[in-house]
Amino acid sequence: MSVFLLLVLVALVLGIIGFAVHGLFYLLVIGAVVLVADLVYVALRLRRGRGARRVAR
Repeated sequence: MSVFLLLVLVALVLGIIGFAVHGLFYLLVIGAVVLVADLVYVALRLRRGRGARRVAR
């Protein structure tokens, strides 16, 4: 979960810098790509993790 939050933070910072600084629009695009990749990663992890977990007794 900490990897997810770190990547969301990185995407947010890149997006803000890319939006605010003239000529660094590519950072906004990179931030959006990182955010989408992060959401795909979490979706795949949640889908794969549902059936594999067992309750320890």
